[in-house]
Amino acid sequence: MDRLNHGTQTQQKGGGDVSQWARGDGSTEAERPAPPVAPSPAPAVALADPEPLPALDLPQDSPLAALRAEIGRVIVGQDGLVTRLLVALLCDGHCLVEGVPGLAKSLTVSTLARCLHASYTRLQFTPDLLPADLTGSEIYNAAESRFEVRQGPIFTNVLLADEINRAPAKVQSALLEAMQERHVSIGGQTFPLPAPFLVLATQNPIEQEGTYPLPEAQLDRFMLNVRVSYPGELDEREVLDRTLAGDAAAVAPVMQLDDVLQARAAVAEVRVEPRLRDYIVQLVRSTRAPGRMVEELSAYVEFGASPRATTALAMGARALAWLSSRDYATPDDVKAIALDALRHRIVMSYEAEADEVSADDVIAQLLTALPVP
Repeated sequence: MDRLNHGTQTQQKGGGDVSQWARGDGSTEAERPAPPVAPSPAPAVALADPEPLPALDLPQDSPLAALRAEIGRVIVGQDGLVTRLLVALLCDGHCLVEGVPGLAKSLTVSTLARCLHASYTRLQFTPDLLPADLTGSEIYNAAESRFEVRQGPIFTNVLLADEINRAPAKVQSALLEAMQERHVSIGGQTFPLPAPFLVLATQNPIEQEGTYPLPEAQLDRFMLNVRVSYPGELDEREVLDRTLAGDAAAVAPVMQLDDVLQARAAVAEVRVEPRLRDYIVQLVRSTRAPGRMVEELSAYVEFGASPRATTALAMGARALAWLSSRDYATPDDVKAIALDALRHRIVMSYEAEADEVSADDVIAQLLTALPVP
């Protein structure tokens, strides 16, 4: 850039009070042509899509194939989310779904529940919710002069906990017993929950006002933590076309609870070879001391994944193998479900937050560094 001569100032004639600074070559700013300005590139927006699951090869007469087809009549562009919900259903595990508003999280969960011959309850979590509003309480019967237990909405096969992070800690603690033990204690009595019992929770990760972070003990009880991203362009166009056409498809139950139990029994027969089991254990243990595998990660993890992550990885790999019409699990099955099974069980350090390193980044590095059997 030419030097500016601050000692010379010229007055524009015939005009107003506009002053021009003279350059070293004698020309003024108005006389000298402006250098060409390169157009600034459009900002690149990277959407964090979920890790793709293996391609499914379901038999035409499979109950789950009919279930996926029925869900597809309503849900567009969320095949990864639907597959993960099916994995949780097959493994008798709970699922936490995260995503910005408008991505059909609650609609997908409710559609899955309506496609099953099972009881379903949607509960909107709010800051004024009480534990008794979830589990139930004792009601005094004046006619018989005694207390009676009135069961709450948690007594259902599929519980949609919408915006679960808006409820306070005392309500979250009421879910711990139900999610792990599959029963609820009310007034000194223990009541078993219906089988199967599945908690499908949603939360909005970008709005933190009026929310309560889920405690680590509760996060650990979710088998999967699914991150939902924006749909593709063609899928979003199809959503628009369906909306403008008024095509509100109604789903019908296509799968009995006995079919779910039979599918779970079939998943339990999928083989997990000893070498693959060792691989799963090594992967989970590496999250507790990631610096041993990748030195750069040593300062980023405060606490690693718990042993529940080990069982979640093995069970998820089994379910993916069965959905792919295989009777054996592979390392690819483990890798496909690793992010969803591990990300919510790893506590990152302040250094990781400062360097903008996420749990997904750590898991991806460990999957790359760990030898595959």
